[in-house]
Amino acid sequence: MNDEANPANERKLTNLFERYLTLWVGLCIVGGILLGRVAPRVAKYLDSLSIAVKGAPVVSIPIAVCLFFMMYPIMVKIDFASVIKAGKSGRPVWLTLFVNWAIKPFTMYGIALLFLGVLFRGLIGADATDLVKMPLGLDLAVGDAHGAGTVVLSDGVKMLQVPLWRSYLAGCILLGIAPCTAMVLVWGYLARGNDGLTLVMVAINSLTMLVLYGLLGGFLLGIGRLPVPWQALLLSIGIYVALPLVAGYFSRKWIIQSKGETWFKEKFLHVLTPVTIIALLTTLVLLFSFKGETILGNPLTILWIAIPLFLQTMLIFWLGYWWAKLLKLPYRDAAPAAMIGASNHFEVAIATATMLFGLSSGAALATVVGVLIEVPVMLWLVKICLRTQHWFEQARA
Repeated sequence: MNDEANPANERKLTNLFERYLTLWVGLCIVGGILLGRVAPRVAKYLDSLSIAVKGAPVVSIPIAVCLFFMMYPIMVKIDFASVIKAGKSGRPVWLTLFVNWAIKPFTMYGIALLFLGVLFRGLIGADATDLVKMPLGLDLAVGDAHGAGTVVLSDGVKMLQVPLWRSYLAGCILLGIAPCTAMVLVWGYLARGNDGLTLVMVAINSLTMLVLYGLLGGFLLGIGRLPVPWQALLLSIGIYVALPLVAGYFSRKWIIQSKGETWFKEKFLHVLTPVTIIALLTTLVLLFSFKGETILGNPLTILWIAIPLFLQTMLIFWLGYWWAKLLKLPYRDAAPAAMIGASNHFEVAIATATMLFGLSSGAALATVVGVLIEVPVMLWLVKICLRTQHWFEQARA
């Protein structure tokens, strides 16, 4: 009897933040809406503390700090030396890369376009509009058209007025090209998957994002008539992926050399664990302080966004899981390989949406809905994996 099938070895979430993440996100929605109603100037003031280019705010300093601390704890956990050994894993690594980058971005675009742009368009508001940031470096006059939007003046700042559903579509696109968050380490652990392989694939995805995130993002946003300049995507990747990745790599190396690997894993990472969630929740409070009016005016907004995100998650999981079975992968490799594609790197998606379109944009709200459904949906997929281990018994033999 394989110990993976033994209920006595059942793994459970022990981290309070991870276990109740959906609850914390729900509380942030309420807290953010209340903040926007009671003290609307607070969040606006914080977001006004920004780095500007040609008079237009580009990077909000408080949000950039929060988002850095969302990403750094993820990156510092990764031992990039293990990427060299990934060749031994072979098929599960290539399966994950194929699903994540050749399938997932395009199915996300198609599903989101169908639901948000066709089926739910009237429910969202066929004529509803959203104000998003002007693309970095773009100097257009008020009234000029850009993609699906028109340049308008809002509080003395040039903004792009776009259809609201297209703004939500942009957020879904950014989620679709952001596979695999550090949370997948939790999902793989709970499913009794191969923890070492999961960590290697997280590292490989992080490196792959440096190249493909900007390319696919620019391409799909352009098709969605929300074009953004390449330099804006590159800047976003540089700030929210490359910077914490480099900081994580060198600080990990220095700490292990100075204190030893045992101290790093048992002391440093233990203190660092809640930092990502705290930074995430702080960002969400600010975001919902801006989107309170939209949510209160149309309380089903989150549902309309959640439906295509849910369907996309299920589609990608089952594609990866069935292909793993066809490739005769052992269960310990099949479960994390399927869940890495299904899970989203919502930290990067939120960061990029905030930077490209603004904290108050519908795109940023759509990425947060991804956080809201992540925990319950992924826990459901963990249960599916555990109940279908027997599908892979012949491959393990």
